[in-house]
Amino acid sequence: MAPNTQRRDITRNRIVKAAAGLLRDQGPAAVTTRRVAHEAGLQPPALYRLFQDKDDLLDAAAEHVFAEHVASKQTTAPSDDPVEDLRAGWNTQISFGLANPHVYGLLLDPARARDTPAQAKGVLILAERVHRIAAAGRLRVSEERAVNLIRSAGVGTIHTLLTLPPGQSDPHLADAAFEAVARAILDDEPAVPGRDPAAVVAAFRTILPELPGLSEAEAVLLDEWLRR
Repeated sequence: MAPNTQRRDITRNRIVKAAAGLLRDQGPAAVTTRRVAHEAGLQPPALYRLFQDKDDLLDAAAEHVFAEHVASKQTTAPSDDPVEDLRAGWNTQISFGLANPHVYGLLLDPARARDTPAQAKGVLILAERVHRIAAAGRLRVSEERAVNLIRSAGVGTIHTLLTLPPGQSDPHLADAAFEAVARAILDDEPAVPGRDPAAVVAAFRTILPELPGLSEAEAVLLDEWLRR
């Protein structure tokens, strides 16, 4: 890496970390050019050279906080129970949203919505956990549907808990929401032929890449039929 590029990356990282701390603790209003520059030990012009405007800096700060959260999820080794791993991931995501309302609000703002690397990686982690459940014969819907249902329920649960008046807080809402999603996407027992066709199909789709004798085009076509 060229020295100038390296210095630029180091400076940018200092700025983003400073902005992320202010955003996490005090909200978007605290992320001003003057305060971020002071926290990073830099002069304000340094920010203008690296970020287009405050929104650009806020997006980078929110992405930094979320990336740290996703990285911590990647260090968790899977257990022998994929359903419990899904529950643990749900609880971790709910806890992150409630502990970081300012960051979560920026990430979910429709006007700022974008596929950031950390968000894409988070969805991939969820998809991998759902895939393990499908491979175990416990999924009664497609993997795509399961991922989207879990994401939708998680976002709605966090938003509701963050906006409920203090006197109306429901500490059991997140658990109840997970159980509702689990009933919609999971079978109580592994799929067996003749018991739950949807679960059998979901499990079969997970082994398509390993089937011998199928060309890539044939495997894609078979997967399309199974999804239907």
